[in-house]
Amino acid sequence: MQKGWLTRTFRGDRAIWGLVVLFMIYSLLAVYSSSVGVAFRSHGGNTTYFLRSQFIMLLLSLGIIIIVSYLPYKIYFSLAGLFLIISAGLLVLTLVFGARVNEATRWLVIPGTDFKLQTSDVAKVALVIWLARTLAKYQHELRNFMLVTRLFMIPVAVICALIMPENLSTAMMIFGMSMIILFIGRVPLKYLLAYTGMAVVGVVLFALVLTWVSDDNRVEVWKNRIENYFSGNPDEDEDYQANQAKIAIATGGLFGKAPGRSTQRNMLPQSNSDFIFAIIIEEYGLFLGAIPLILAYMILLFRGVTIAKKCETAFPAFLVLGLIIMIVVQAFLNMLVAVGLFPVTGQTLPMVSWGRTSVLMMSFSIGAILSVSRVVNAKMRKEELPEEEKTEEGERIYEPAKA
Repeated sequence: MQKGWLTRTFRGDRAIWGLVVLFMIYSLLAVYSSSVGVAFRSHGGNTTYFLRSQFIMLLLSLGIIIIVSYLPYKIYFSLAGLFLIISAGLLVLTLVFGARVNEATRWLVIPGTDFKLQTSDVAKVALVIWLARTLAKYQHELRNFMLVTRLFMIPVAVICALIMPENLSTAMMIFGMSMIILFIGRVPLKYLLAYTGMAVVGVVLFALVLTWVSDDNRVEVWKNRIENYFSGNPDEDEDYQANQAKIAIATGGLFGKAPGRSTQRNMLPQSNSDFIFAIIIEEYGLFLGAIPLILAYMILLFRGVTIAKKCETAFPAFLVLGLIIMIVVQAFLNMLVAVGLFPVTGQTLPMVSWGRTSVLMMSFSIGAILSVSRVVNAKMRKEELPEEEKTEEGERIYEPAKA
């Protein structure tokens, strides 16, 4: 009876469910260990503050994954435009009324609560759904440059432009992620190269204008991070966290110092979020920390591609690929920053770092992927599905004509 209940509750790709459990275990262990000092200092000696907070968020995220996995993914096709408009509106509100933390305005405080919504995380997922929907709907017209510009690049440009003033790294990540999705969706490479060139010019012009019109801006921060990274002579103030992360990784070695034995957690201000990967390596080492997590994200990518290949229609395939790319790109970007192979970006490690909006949106994304896998698996087993999940009208996967 128990086995039947578990099978009915946790539907969809079992490998992905296993990865969710793995990420949650790493998250609880690493967040607790990395945040003991910060919690003791900031929360009246309560060393379990962040552990309890993350445990509650993970329970909530598990509920979100289960609920979303049971929703018919077809609704995202219909609501993609609304999601995009709402997310753009939230970004505008953040620029105007957002809370300023660590010299950046990236959060919108929900009235009547102390919950801070990082609206760029919401916009990122909304944009992926929009791109999946539009690629599926117009897959036979992707050589029309004006159509691609209007339906694909203008939404990407608007979202990135609203995020860029306060969070350049996230805007660049979203743009790069969008280019990968469009490339997979068969948008001509020459178009993508042209858009990338336009984006580079746009960022440079924006930085110049911002420098001229304002003395208090983040252009100097961007410039210093890039210069310090490529010069090989990092500034102690600007790259303090990156340096401490390198020390954590170097002292962790192959097998780590053992859980709870980190010393660099007391030196890293973002030890439980942006640089949690460094603390995991310090405590668990290369063999029990870094390699298992890297393999976990690679397996997640592989399972996503496998699910997409089984889809009979374009939208669910593009939806799964888009969401998987979003998760994996962010994960590897976070890990590259932690090991010093990329400038500091401020990206969290998906489903592992301490957080709120990021955890919730990643949970929604995994739930949507599981929703597609649930339907695909049921069709392969020829199980009876609700009427609205049986077909996707007019969205058969496009196969190029053979010469």
